Amino acid sequence: MEYSDEGRDRRVTQLRKGILELAVMGVLYHERHYGYSLVRVLSERGSISLKEGTIYPILARLDRDGLVGSEWVESDQGPPRKYYALTASGRQLFDELSQELDLLVSLVQQRWNAAEQPEHAGKRLVFKRGKHNVQLPSDGSENCQ
Repeated sequence: MEYSDEGRDRRVTQLRKGILELAVMGVLYHERHYGYSLVRVLSERGSISLKEGTIYPILARLDRDGLVGSEWVESDQGPPRKYYALTASGRQLFDELSQELDLLVSLVQQRWNAAEQPEHAGKRLVFKRGKHNVQLPSDGSENCQ
């Protein structure tokens, strides 16, 4: 079975959504920006093609959730611009999400080799799912207790 370009594109879009939100938060961590300046910074530093239509929904969500604050500032070069900056809670969340992203990136970049079995191979992993314990043996099947 061959994987479709449409399926790949959908997954790339989903992956970018969360990562771009975190990238916007990162840019706003120490410096305020208006929408178009965010597009420029992210496009230049990230070698990715972005449009304002991608950034503004992210800014609206962050604003609605209290993670960014905004203010209108008069501009010498045209109409007033709405500048955004990360709030204290936005900086705290960015720090937490950045750590989580680092863990996930290291997992993705891990060079997996089936010949190398970790010392815990064959042992069961037990975690809570609702009121039940779930054990995951090395074969990947689930056993509820």
